[in-house]
This record gives sequence, C-alpha cells and structure tokens, in this order.
Amino acid sequence: MSKPYSQLQAMMAITKGSLRSIFRSPSAVIFSIAFPMIFILVFGFIGSGGRVSVNIAFAEQTDTLNPIYQSLKSIPGIKVVTKKGAPLQEDLEKGRIAALINIVAQPNAAVPYSIQLTSSEAANPQNVQVLQSILNALISGINQQRFPSTPTIATVSKDVKKIPGRVYRTIDFILPGQLGFSLLSAGVFGVAFLFFNLRQQLVLKRFYATPIKRSYIVLGEALSRVIFQMITAVIIILVGHYAFNFTLVNGLVTFAEIMVLSFIALILFMGFGFIVSSVAKSESTIPPFANLITLPQFLLAGTFFSIDNFPTWLQPISRMLPLTHFNNAMRNIAFEGAGLKDCSFELGVLGIWIVVVYIVAFKTFKWE
Repeated sequence: MSKPYSQLQAMMAITKGSLRSIFRSPSAVIFSIAFPMIFILVFGFIGSGGRVSVNIAFAEQTDTLNPIYQSLKSIPGIKVVTKKGAPLQEDLEKGRIAALINIVAQPNAAVPYSIQLTSSEAANPQNVQVLQSILNALISGINQQRFPSTPTIATVSKDVKKIPGRVYRTIDFILPGQLGFSLLSAGVFGVAFLFFNLRQQLVLKRFYATPIKRSYIVLGEALSRVIFQMITAVIIILVGHYAFNFTLVNGLVTFAEIMVLSFIALILFMGFGFIVSSVAKSESTIPPFANLITLPQFLLAGTFFSIDNFPTWLQPISRMLPLTHFNNAMRNIAFEGAGLKDCSFELGVLGIWIVVVYIVAFKTFKWE
C-alpha cells in the first residue's frame, strides 16, 4: 500500500533544494553575508575605543620636564613629528601637522604651566579641536592623581595661533577619493561586462574574419573606455573646483598632472576588469568578482576617512591597495602643490600593480 502524498515533505524538499542553490550562488553569499560583514568590521574598527589619530609637533623651546609632555607622547593615536626648522614649518603650513605645541613653564605663577597651540588654516579644524579636548582631559587626570591641592597644573590657551595656509575644506579630502572610486568602478565593471558580452555574443569571433589584429581589437575597445572615463574625470574636477572650491594649487598645471595620474590609475583598474571578464563563468558572477576588488578598496583606501583611524594591524593592508596611493597622490598634487616627481613613491607602487595585474590578465584572458 503506497503512502499518502505528503505536502509537508514536498515543501521541505523544495526548501532544501532552493536553499542549496542559494548557497551555491556567489552573488547571494557575497551580497548577503560578505558585504554587510565588511561594512560592520570597517566602521566597527573606526569607532572602537574612540581611537583618534592626530599628528603633532613640539616647539623647540617647549618645557620637556613636566608630566604633561611625557603623558601626551604616550597617548595612542597621538603621533609626534620630530622634524625641525624649515621641514617642520612646511608640514605645519600644509596641514600635515594638526598643531605645534609649546609648553611654557611659569615658576612664580599660580598655574605652573601654560600651553599654546599654533596651527594652520590648512589643518583639519576637527583635529585641532580633538587635540584641545585631549589636552584638557589629560591635565584634569594629572590634577586628580598628582596635584590634588593645586587648582590646575596647566591651562590650554583657547586662542590658537594661526599661520598663513590654504583653507582646508572637506571637499579637498572627499573629491580625490570619489574620483578614484569612479575610475576604479568604471575600469573594473565597464571592462568586465564589455569583454564578457563581446565573447558571449560572438562579436570577437566575427572580428576574426576581418584583417584587424587581435591586439588592436582590445586596444580599440579599451581606448573608448579611457576617453569616456577621462571626460568623466574632467567633469568631476571642474564641478568640484568651480561649485565647491576644490583646491587646484597651481591651476592648469595641477589639473594636467591630475589627468596624467588619473590616466595611469585607469590603465591599472582596467587590468582588473580584464581579469574579472576572464574568470567569470556567467554574467551574474561578474558583480561578485568585481565587488571583491572594488569594495575593499572603497572602504579601506582612505576614500571617506583617513586610514590612520584604522587599527595598527590593518593599516599596512590599506597601504598596499592601489586606490590608497592614487588618493594620496591626488591629495598631495591638488592641495599641497606637489608635482608628479614628488609622488614618485605612489607612482612606483601603481607601476608595480600595473605589471602584476597585466601579467595575470594576459595569462587569464579568453578570446572565446
């Protein structure tokens, strides 16, 4: 006697088969699990423990025998720059140092020490405010532990001395990162989908019937992407400059150097696209593979915030990413007035990435 048909068992069988297909889908796993976890980890690292990262320097005449000096140097996230003279002045003017600290001893005064800060208009004002808060909290802690009978061991002057410098705007940090990610996304996604579809639709195969060489087919398609994306870069820079006062220190010279840098970066990012188009088995697997390349760089390469805010163990990983070096070079050229020669380290890293990526691309690229 046959068993009666079980609707419940049939439903469970469908559920099991569907669940198995979901877990076998790279898109479902990556978009549902991996990407949210990446966001949680990144923003968790930034916010954990109230970590800060501020570059400071001490004036040559500062008093170094007081407890404030030693305690400030030992605070995690406070980086003391040891440069002196003209190099220190240059870093201060360009905003690389949040403030120059001068701790002055006052032997005959009720308050033993006075702290004066010197900063530049090019420095991030939030970093200066954070430094003032740290100093006040540090002084309060020292008062309670060592000098309970003294009103306060030191006072921090509320008037921060300002030296001439370019005004630092949020757009000067954000726009280079957004331009870099635009180039990265276009290079990876655009090239990956383009060449995958050309293979799938047998367009490349039809090209073989013509006298044109294969290398020229790739160069022709790639050149169109380069021209389009360079036009996009021009629009982004011009809108940022004229609408939001994005800094171009040397005008047209700076603009031209940014375009050269963008071209180099785009060539690199297109190499990632060639790799993705070759390893993807279907059109639906392109986004997961492409996002594995783009999203970590978007989050870890200093697009929205400085990588100094990450834990110490994560910072070397961030500094290996090509987008990090593009962002750093862009900000140095646009805001600090550096030239391409001054960004030789960043360009060297991008060059190494180009060599490695295109070796892999040549090995994996498929014509059919």
